[in-house]
Amino acid sequence: MGITGVLVSGGKDSTFALKSVLEHGRSRVLLISALPGREDSWMFHTPNLSLMDRFAECIGLPLLKVGVSGEKEREVEELASALRRLELEALVSGAIASSYQKKRIDGVCLSLGIRHVAPLWGRDPVEVLKEEIAAGMEIIVTSVSAEGLGEDWLGRRLDEQAVEELLSLSKKFGFNPAGEGGEYETLVLNAPFFKHRLEVREVKREWLKTRGVLRLA
Repeated sequence: MGITGVLVSGGKDSTFALKSVLEHGRSRVLLISALPGREDSWMFHTPNLSLMDRFAECIGLPLLKVGVSGEKEREVEELASALRRLELEALVSGAIASSYQKKRIDGVCLSLGIRHVAPLWGRDPVEVLKEEIAAGMEIIVTSVSAEGLGEDWLGRRLDEQAVEELLSLSKKFGFNPAGEGGEYETLVLNAPFFKHRLEVREVKREWLKTRGVLRLA
């Protein structure tokens, strides 16, 4: 049996997709993180990727880190090139509604002759968020970049109350309450399938006018 690669960033959706893989009893699972060389990557999550080694350790799975340029299209080709040497049978992603992301991962998988498995694709992003919380995932907000989301959201845990506030704010300011448009990014600190919690040792807040990021170590 080949290896099931799971694209993970530490964020809520890729972690929830990983949960689905583990529940299906896959015996050979490899976490794969793309590390863009710039923060404005079109394709990949960027906040706090320095924590990925510890994230993988918390789950107890091996991790492959792939450095990519962060440049549009080129970064996708770089990922495909790095994966070509692996014995993958499938690549799993947490894509929900981004056609840009899904089409490019589809293309990577086609070039490798493997399946792209996207267990969350086409689902209601808000319902997925509610399920992630109900599943016991400890999710915090690590960056915000949408009108209506202030500095007080940095580091906030997403729970039922937070979802209600996001729904209310999204109606007022017109953003996606599940963060599907990059309105906010997240980090999963714990989940029932983690072997232990991801402990944050250092926290640095950066805020510039209407957007900010939480730098964690």
